[in-house]
Amino acid sequence: MNLSRPFIRRSVATTLLTIAIAIAGAMAFTVLPVAPLPQVDFPTISVAAALPGASAYIMASSIATPLERQFGHIAGLTEMTSSSSLGNTSVTLQFDLSRDIDGAARDVEAAINAARTYLPSNLPANPTYKKVNPADAPIMIIGLTSDKYDRSKLYDEASTVIQQRLSQIQGVGEVNVGGGALPSVRVEVNPTKLNSRGLTLPNVQSVLSLQNADQPTGQISNDLVTADIITNDQISRAEDYKPLVIGYSHGAAIRLSDVADVLDSTQNIRTAGLLNGKPAIMLIIFRQPGANIIQTVERIRAQLPSVEASIPRVSISLSFSTAPPPYAPPSPTSNARWSSPSFWS
Repeated sequence: MNLSRPFIRRSVATTLLTIAIAIAGAMAFTVLPVAPLPQVDFPTISVAAALPGASAYIMASSIATPLERQFGHIAGLTEMTSSSSLGNTSVTLQFDLSRDIDGAARDVEAAINAARTYLPSNLPANPTYKKVNPADAPIMIIGLTSDKYDRSKLYDEASTVIQQRLSQIQGVGEVNVGGGALPSVRVEVNPTKLNSRGLTLPNVQSVLSLQNADQPTGQISNDLVTADIITNDQISRAEDYKPLVIGYSHGAAIRLSDVADVLDSTQNIRTAGLLNGKPAIMLIIFRQPGANIIQTVERIRAQLPSVEASIPRVSISLSFSTAPPPYAPPSPTSNARWSSPSFWS
């Protein structure tokens, strides 16, 4: 059967159909959406470094500048901006569209390692990088609540287990944990009591550093074998810190509890998160530049059952939302459970 035969035999109908299609196309052309700029995601990497207590000037001169010198040698880098504040430095790197984001990340990691010798020796940890644009909005927010564990325990589970699992999912560029901090022992020194016993804050700091260590203390060796003597002197509870001797006055030992209040707390006491009025820890998920939002969210949802299985599920519950800011409830067709997450720091 010849497909064109009915159109040849009915030439008038064919002509009218052609005119109708042309008119419909002309009408549709007038209502096509027009954007002044194309939707383009530039490969962007954010680098962060922290030095507690350092001023913005020190962060800019001692940390941001050495990093920027090394980053300037990376091929395909089109824009570099940095911001320094008290104890923190952030460097944002934007690459040409032809650069692969994974290849650019490897170059950034190599530049960070090359700059490490020029960074301050007391830097607690190497600068970290994330394949995400700081200007992007999060694609999903996950909240953790518990009726048994406190906020520090939830933050520990979120930062050591869940954050690592979610960061490995394809399309996820960054996972931020907010609303809490890691467990820590806080020593609140009374300067008046300390001064009356002839001691200073550096004396307390040095004693705490020496009394809380995890390193070999010596070796036992003979002609054939050498073995390290390893003792773990790390202490993690407030009750273990209180009897520490920090000095002597008139032949009497001065203990830490005599001049300070020692209590179990968190590293940062000025951060909190709420989920439906209950204390919660929030995991804020951002996508990689160029990643499909819908596919990335579906991959995260598919991994949530295995993530829940890796935490104490009896006492910790997960809830999530895919609504972009401002936090409006999802559509009725979405199977995400709205939880009205909020956090501040």
